[in-house]
Amino acid sequence: MHVSYDKYHALFNDFIVVEGKESRVPQKKWGELAQKICHRRSGVGADGVLYLTSNAARRQVDIYNADGTWAEKSGNGLRIAALHEHLKDKRTKRFDLNMGDVDHCVSILKKSGAGYLVRTSLGSPQFETAQIPVKSKSRYLINAPLKIGDVELPVTCLSVGNPHTVLLVDSFDFDWQTMGAEIETHRDFPNQTNVEFVKVVSRHKIQVADWERGAGATGSSGTGAAAAVCAGVVLGVVNRECEVVFETGSLHINWDEDTDEVALTGPVEYIASGDYLF
Repeated sequence: MHVSYDKYHALFNDFIVVEGKESRVPQKKWGELAQKICHRRSGVGADGVLYLTSNAARRQVDIYNADGTWAEKSGNGLRIAALHEHLKDKRTKRFDLNMGDVDHCVSILKKSGAGYLVRTSLGSPQFETAQIPVKSKSRYLINAPLKIGDVELPVTCLSVGNPHTVLLVDSFDFDWQTMGAEIETHRDFPNQTNVEFVKVVSRHKIQVADWERGAGATGSSGTGAAAAVCAGVVLGVVNRECEVVFETGSLHINWDEDTDEVALTGPVEYIASGDYLF
């Protein structure tokens, strides 16, 4: 089977877009295709695949990680899907996209460098352990101890449509990737978790190293940026409007106090198109 694809990146968090109407891959094969096409040596290479389908009622985006697992949500993925739609018809700059059974409003703001600046809504963060989910008797885990080996780490857990665990750090001069992998698969997270290591620069700026569930270390993460800021607000160390700096560049988060809605803004670039033999 030949699968037509387009590839994009958002601060080097790269995704392959596959349209259902052009490449009729059976849904039961989506995970297998993601695992193969995302391979950095034997495939095209990416952090995940976005499957776009639509009907008269809505545009649907389903996301699968590079390891073939389904992911509930991706902030960068939503913005990439919107740019993909925009490049097919540049007259349209606003899109309502359904991901994880939730509708999101995504807007193409302007051209920026080699790509475009794109903003998406992410909904309201959830801090209750049952909603994340986390196996815990506590209703919330905010600056709470999580045991990794013989060490207890202070973590803040939340969901922004997918599970996140946030740790404040003084620097990134440690093996945060190994620690991220250990936290990702910790027994307390039944659906596993994304992990953000956060260094506070000021109330308006943080630095983040991100470990993504099912993909590992990525160039950036949209929901990771949102989770980091929301956790920082609850911990009292950052403002609701904040710049999130990755090694690859910056994303901007605004957690609106009146609506409780989180908005994510950042760049997206088109990379290439091709045909993959599956």
